[in-house]
Amino acid sequence: MADVTPALIKELRDQTGLGLMKCKAALVETNGDIEKAVEQLRKSGLASAEKRMGRDASEGSIFSYIHGNGKLGVMLRLNCETDFVAKTDDFKNLGKDICMHIAAMAPKWVSEEDIDQTELAKEKEIYSEQIKDKPENIIEKIVEGKIKKYKEENCLLDQGFVKDDSQTIDALIRGLIAKLGENIKVGSFSRMELAG
Repeated sequence: MADVTPALIKELRDQTGLGLMKCKAALVETNGDIEKAVEQLRKSGLASAEKRMGRDASEGSIFSYIHGNGKLGVMLRLNCETDFVAKTDDFKNLGKDICMHIAAMAPKWVSEEDIDQTELAKEKEIYSEQIKDKPENIIEKIVEGKIKKYKEENCLLDQGFVKDDSQTIDALIRGLIAKLGENIKVGSFSRMELAG
């Protein structure tokens, strides 16, 4: 068994932001292997984040972002469970990052549940019309794929994060839920832009 030193525990804590006891336990379990400990903590953290997703999040903050030229602005309501978490740098940085992402990517809705069903039906109709000469069973699959892409492009939580498109906004939020131990959710947002 590897020697789990305070320096090793501190290094893992600095990387993950988790408590000393969790970091020590992960290092003991992985025989002092930092990479394996990080992976294990991420897996257990994301699993526990899933459990937290249903909890009430009535605290939080309002964030804003004005783009350099002053012609584009975003307001975001980001909720969490306690005002203690709302005051953390991690939470504040998440709010700023999501505002910047909204400014850059212009989502229409927070999540799939918010999509206007009339608009979605119209999109399906347009896609079906574009490929009407194809066989019926093929049309359905193509339309399904186009609708999936439409949702990914227009739902904030499904979009690839503008600073790192290897993860979605949803994954970014879940990662912070795992780290902070509280539910976090996007309440609403508004993106305003002057034409011209």
